[in-house]
Amino acid sequence: MEPHLRAKGTNFYTIGLSYKKADAEIRGHFSVSDEAKNAILRQAKEEGIEALLVTSTCNRTELHGFAQHPFQLIKLLCEHTHGTVEEFEKVAYVHKNSKAVAHLFKVGTGLDSQILGDFEIISQLKLSFKASKQAGVTNPFLERLINAVIQASKRIKNETEISSGATSVSFASVQYILKNVEDISSKNILLFGTGKIGRNTCENLVKHTKNDHIVLINRTKDKAEKVAGKFNLVVKEYANIQSEIKNADILIVATGAHNPTISKQLIHSDKPLLILDLSIPKNVANDVTELPNVTLVHLDHLSKMTDDTLQRRQQYIPQAENIIEEVRLEFDNWLDTRKFAPTIKALKNKLITLKEAEINLQRKKYADFDEEQADIISSRIIQKITNHFANHLKDENTSADESIELIQKVFQLQNK
Repeated sequence: MEPHLRAKGTNFYTIGLSYKKADAEIRGHFSVSDEAKNAILRQAKEEGIEALLVTSTCNRTELHGFAQHPFQLIKLLCEHTHGTVEEFEKVAYVHKNSKAVAHLFKVGTGLDSQILGDFEIISQLKLSFKASKQAGVTNPFLERLINAVIQASKRIKNETEISSGATSVSFASVQYILKNVEDISSKNILLFGTGKIGRNTCENLVKHTKNDHIVLINRTKDKAEKVAGKFNLVVKEYANIQSEIKNADILIVATGAHNPTISKQLIHSDKPLLILDLSIPKNVANDVTELPNVTLVHLDHLSKMTDDTLQRRQQYIPQAENIIEEVRLEFDNWLDTRKFAPTIKALKNKLITLKEAEINLQRKKYADFDEEQADIISSRIIQKITNHFANHLKDENTSADESIELIQKVFQLQNK
């Protein structure tokens, strides 16, 4: 399968890095903020890239788009992040055309997630495509592909149990706490940050720990109050963070900042403190581990937890892959149809021209010539002929490229 909806000389590429080869620090270097995403899309448009999708999550950063060479996309990414080309090349992957399409299906359906069956990526893809559309950097190929990936994701969610049980880092973090902290309901838990992971962690904490004294802090207090109201938690001012850390047994950091928000200087207690850093890039400075009472766990460790749920999910992978195969086949058929549509259209136009010339000739020859009847009959014949050609090109045993070439030669078609 080659993408046939593109400017001459370009191919569809995926360039990116993920948790598989890039650790949290490197992924942090290539993390793309919303502002950077918009800047990448603007520059792509200026550089004549006709379609581009930019995705960045805590597990991966990827660019999917049409380019003459993948380096065009790599350069765009490195210019708008803190990463370098040299660094990127050490951990990166580049996929082209059908392999890039297959990769996007795998990512969008949770089969390539750090925690198998994590469907949070699909909402990211939707937002990314929306940004591409607003920036005017999309085409029918990319739109149809994203819709196909969304369709496959929905079907896998509904038809398999690949996302049953634990589905996210936030759940894994709570599971870690339950396994490693005794008497959790009596411990003081401080949650710093109310982004998506922070909110999900809140929900899981409340649900599974039976702890009713969880304190929430966020730089913007009203956001914290919204989340706290939903789960009946205590909100404290950001200015009190030092005293709240001193009081805490467990500190969960989900701030999503570009630099550490928690450092050794903020910690002034001697009692055991477990810190879970759920942020990419890391938001807890490494120097906290110099304190003997502190245990620091990052989400990369949490994601490696192989609990029974994750093992149970493995058995649904073949079922999910079959669904992807079905949806992918529909997408490929659509692509092939788009490929030969211009030839069929040009053929129809050629036959119409022949028809009109013949009707003109017959009109001059015969005074009682029934032009309307002739027009109806010849139009129906033209439709039947073009349908035959279309069905021939759709046949999977047909070499579409060779047939298109022959049709163009026989009918002297110009389908530019």
